[in-house]
Amino acid sequence: MTDEEKEYLKQWLYRANEDISVVDALSNQQTEFYTSTICFHCQQAVEKFFKAFLVYNKVEFPKTHDVDFLLIKCKQINNIDFEYIELKDLSDFGVDIRYPDDFYIPDLSETNQYIEIAKSIKSKVEKLIKL
Repeated sequence: MTDEEKEYLKQWLYRANEDISVVDALSNQQTEFYTSTICFHCQQAVEKFFKAFLVYNKVEFPKTHDVDFLLIKCKQINNIDFEYIELKDLSDFGVDIRYPDDFYIPDLSETNQYIEIAKSIKSKVEKLIKL
C-alpha cells in the first residue's frame, strides 16, 4: 500500500470514528430527542467503516449510502468475519427517513441496537485493517 493509499484509508477511518464520537456524545444525553440523529450517524459510521475495508482491500465501489450493498461487497472479500452481521434497517437512516415525507423516530431501544451494530462493525473493521 502506497503512502497516498494509506492516507486515503486513514481519512475514511477518521470520518467513521468522527461519526462514532457524535453517537457517543448524543447517546450520553439519554433523550429521545436525538434518536434519529444518533441512528443517522450510526449508519454513516457503518458506511464509512465498510468503505474503509473495501479501500484497504483495493475494491472499487459506487457512490452509495446503501450499507446492505456495501456489506455484500465486504462479504465477497471476507465472508467469515462479515457472515453474521445483521444491519436491520440501518440503510434507511442514510437518506430515506431524514425528510418529512418518510418521517420516523426510533425509540431508545432501537437506537441502542443500532449503536451496538455500529460499534461492533467499528471493532471488526479496525481489527481487520492493518496499517
